[in-house]
Amino acid sequence: MAALGWLTPRRRSATARSVLAGEASAEAARKSSQELEELAHEAAPAGTEPEFPVVGDDKAAAFFDLDNTVMQGAALFHFGRGLYKRKFFETRDLYRFAWQQAWFRLAGVEDPEHMQDARDSALSIVKGHRVSELMSIGEEIYDEYMAERIWPGTRALAEAHLDAGQKVWLVTAAPVEIATVIARRLGLTGALGTVAESVDGVYTGKLVGEPLHGPAKAEAVRALAAAEGLDLGRCAAYSDSHNDIPMLSLVGHPYAINPDAKLRKHARKLDWRLRDYRTGRKAAKVGIPAAAGVGAVAGGTAAAIALHRRRR
Repeated sequence: MAALGWLTPRRRSATARSVLAGEASAEAARKSSQELEELAHEAAPAGTEPEFPVVGDDKAAAFFDLDNTVMQGAALFHFGRGLYKRKFFETRDLYRFAWQQAWFRLAGVEDPEHMQDARDSALSIVKGHRVSELMSIGEEIYDEYMAERIWPGTRALAEAHLDAGQKVWLVTAAPVEIATVIARRLGLTGALGTVAESVDGVYTGKLVGEPLHGPAKAEAVRALAAAEGLDLGRCAAYSDSHNDIPMLSLVGHPYAINPDAKLRKHARKLDWRLRDYRTGRKAAKVGIPAAAGVGAVAGGTAAAIALHRRRR
């Protein structure tokens, strides 16, 4: 289990390890989605049909980044808080998680050194634990720390795709087990995430390929689309980070959600749709359901500072 949403390869183009990580994530996502698909259809609320996505287009799907796109902050930081509460690691490790989260929210960037540190920390924490144990704990931690941090506006976008009869996938550098729990709780189809190696259901402390970040995300989406028979030109993707430009560039309907400065600039240059739920700003509204504007939340500066103070 690795990749705290902080992990990024220093290389910008896809490598053999990126392809391996993407294909492994796609395979894991398809397996988990078999159970989630029925729940997703049951949970999808009835309502009027939005102009976009196109209703009944079974060759289209939606791919959502997780950290700061669907949820405020980094998923694995919140997961780390839950593991600390359950005495999986020491106080000094929690401070490191808190610092990484504060940097992520205050600076709005993903620092490679922080990501590498987070990756190594996560692998050492889960080594020797059973996959089923972490999945069970993930359910509890979602209720404790994550549920209240879901952006209502982004969730409305995902539900619009479900209402249109399309599959919706999370695509994240967070471990696929955590991502799958979040996807199920949100009523989504499934999740693409970093795949940690396990033998007989026990984590070995190694990754399959590399963290699902940057080019690896694009490879995972490409692999899943091929397996599912999707037309990427009819699919949509949503992200806050310029690191996900490779994934956003794959689809015919890219969206910049709560974008960082580089992604905002890139999106404006290419006339991609924009939406920012952090301040209530509304960018291009074309093709976005009105319900997606509900529930914008103020930025995370105060929350990051308050967390640091509580842990002192």
